[in-house]
Amino acid sequence: MGMHSTTQLKRDWSAIALGALFVVMLVWWLAISNLGEDPASIHAKMIWGASYQLVALWGGIWGLIISTAWGGTRSVMGRSIMAFAIGLLLQNFGQSVFSYYNLVAQVELPYPSMADIGFFGSIPFYAYGTVMLARASGVKISLRTFSSKLQAVTIPLIMLGLSYFFFLREYEIDPAAPLRTFLDFGYPLGQAFYVSLALLTYLLSTRTLGGVMKNRVLLILFALVVQYAADYNFLFQASSGTWSVSGYGDVIYLLAYFLMAISLLQLKTRFIRTRNSEEKS
Repeated sequence: MGMHSTTQLKRDWSAIALGALFVVMLVWWLAISNLGEDPASIHAKMIWGASYQLVALWGGIWGLIISTAWGGTRSVMGRSIMAFAIGLLLQNFGQSVFSYYNLVAQVELPYPSMADIGFFGSIPFYAYGTVMLARASGVKISLRTFSSKLQAVTIPLIMLGLSYFFFLREYEIDPAAPLRTFLDFGYPLGQAFYVSLALLTYLLSTRTLGGVMKNRVLLILFALVVQYAADYNFLFQASSGTWSVSGYGDVIYLLAYFLMAISLLQLKTRFIRTRNSEEKS
């Protein structure tokens, strides 16, 4: 594969740099979290809000590099890693647009906007990455049992139903704003879809994965759950008018980006063959 299997994550400089960046961002946030609402304090918070996306950028770039070592588009695992990396980079793009409006243009971000290309665009890539990860984990084999088929149906239905209940049950469709309507439905339902795929992959791959690779897959799935929690919290705070730049919601995003980035970097340290890791399309 081109990388030594004996390399340890704790000795990898890219992982060390990521960990240091995460700690710096977290300490920085703690330092500004108690600032007031005067213009200087608000500006300081906006600078932090524009900076923590570097975690996603770092993970996305390294994810693309690592995906090529796994075979890139020629292998299931390579496509999975690449999709997650692109998802991180799209999140980075959305954050960059958001920060431009806040810091440079100094106007409220419109909705829809260019930022939605990144934020919404990451959803199908996370979903595709999870599907490829499930294939690499041997999920299609375990789907032969009745209980697995039942889980494959009920879990997505439950997650989609919950998203509809909390965000869309009283929604009034505006025919004059089709794109806004599409995004209003697409965000909660799309996010519920990819996290349900992550939960399914976890439940259906427990018997087909083992050893070190199992822990690596579980870390990716956990990162997806935290990303869903960050998105869910944003939708909740935005709908209730309580979202603020550099609030606790941004810290959840910081954690989600870090977990996804470190889950991709840990695949750089050792290449363990899974049941379908070299399966060709």
